[in-house]
Amino acid sequence: MIWLRAFAIWCVIAVAETAHGILRRLFLEPVVGPLRAHQIGVPIGSLIIFGIAWGSIKWINARSPKLLWAIGFLWCALMLSFEIGLGLALNFPLDRILADYDITRGGLMVFGFLIMIASPTLAAKIRRL
Repeated sequence: MIWLRAFAIWCVIAVAETAHGILRRLFLEPVVGPLRAHQIGVPIGSLIIFGIAWGSIKWINARSPKLLWAIGFLWCALMLSFEIGLGLALNFPLDRILADYDITRGGLMVFGFLIMIASPTLAAKIRRL
């Protein structure tokens, strides 16, 4: 049951992050450019993810630190697969998709994924579960 709930919350995260990406592209990219918009979007997306984790961690009902970390890694693996799959489905070159993860090219998504991995554990600690 915990894994089904964790997956359901990941679906919420995926929808929220997709909406975030669309809004960033429509409103922020024209003003600051694509790279800077992505860089600004990482902390905002991290807050969205953490907020969803914070709001749902009691419902997920995972209590052990090992399980909380495993949920974070699951969310990360699912999101990485989703982003790469969606990018390829939209005919983006793989180089463009992976650029967001390349720190040397200004990509900050690695930090966003670290926050995603830690979010269930941090949310549980803050909620004192």
